[in-house]
Amino acid sequence: MEKGTKIHVGLDVHKDSITVAAAEPGRDKARLVGKVVHDVPKLLKVLAKLGTADGLHIVYEAGPTGYGLQRALTARGYACEVIAPSRTPRQPGQRVKTDARDSLDLAEYSRAGALTPVWIPDPEDEAIRDLSRAREDAVKNRTQMRQQLKGFLLRHDRRYGGKTSWCLTHDAWLARQSFESAAMQTAFTEYWQAVKAADERVERLTKALQASIAGWRFGPVVEALQALRGVAAVTAIGLVAEIGDLSRFEHPRKLMGYLGLVPSEHSSGERTKRGSITKTGNGHARRLLVESAWNYRFKARVGRDLNERQQGLSEAIRTMAWKGQLRLTSRYAALHKRGLQANKICVAVARELAGFVWAIGMHAQREKEAA
Repeated sequence: MEKGTKIHVGLDVHKDSITVAAAEPGRDKARLVGKVVHDVPKLLKVLAKLGTADGLHIVYEAGPTGYGLQRALTARGYACEVIAPSRTPRQPGQRVKTDARDSLDLAEYSRAGALTPVWIPDPEDEAIRDLSRAREDAVKNRTQMRQQLKGFLLRHDRRYGGKTSWCLTHDAWLARQSFESAAMQTAFTEYWQAVKAADERVERLTKALQASIAGWRFGPVVEALQALRGVAAVTAIGLVAEIGDLSRFEHPRKLMGYLGLVPSEHSSGERTKRGSITKTGNGHARRLLVESAWNYRFKARVGRDLNERQQGLSEAIRTMAWKGQLRLTSRYAALHKRGLQANKICVAVARELAGFVWAIGMHAQREKEAA
């Protein structure tokens, strides 16, 4: 059955409930079907009253409930898409928002072809992405624990004289700290133990993340991306887990826009105004690219670690990585010479770095298919 002759079903999905609306083929307004608890068997009974599985086209917006509902419906033969909320049309004059109205709008927009579906990762892809985000959360928690310990030491005028904290020398200095009050010593020890526990947690998750990509379908892309400067194993895994299949972007500019690294624009008539980056799309991948961009403030070179990561990669991938390093280091230097603020330079470099990520990733996928 053609998509134009299907009944379009909009679902407003929440943790405890699902509101259902249906738009029949034609120009009639969508109708509200009802509201059920968030339970797949009960939802299937409602859908069965609307039509057969091949006669329905179901949509719902991406949210905290994940992709479980989409996978359950797809497994039963339904055509189901998860919609990007940021790309859903909104009427400027509409000031009332309810579950019923949201489901009705989704059904009508789906019938009109005005919705943008998101990419649905495989369960294995989603598992690696969850592990990558768990490590990211652990790193944030470790940073918080370290700040608390440093704040305690500063309040008591204990200043570390070395240049770099959280190294073996700093750890030995912490071990020598002693306080007259037993309560104060206990507080210090608890802070320090929390930092060490956070370090161990990050280390465990890092090892688990690196081991998780064995046999992964995107494993060759992860290895290829490590040819880039500033993109080691953890960063490469995080980028691929967040972005997914690079072939869904027909051009690197599409990837830049997906990551929210392109400037916002408000133009009318002869007036053109560009602002800060849009920051739409995947913020996790955008953060990884911006962090990697800091490495291009140094002159172009292939150090020991980068040389080891490039071992076993094809000549074409190494050539693209070197071309990218030359381009990005020159770009950073040129923007710095113009007096641009450092954070803005890194965002500009990260935008171009996304293009090289796309090119190298696509080449690695083609090499895998040809093997």
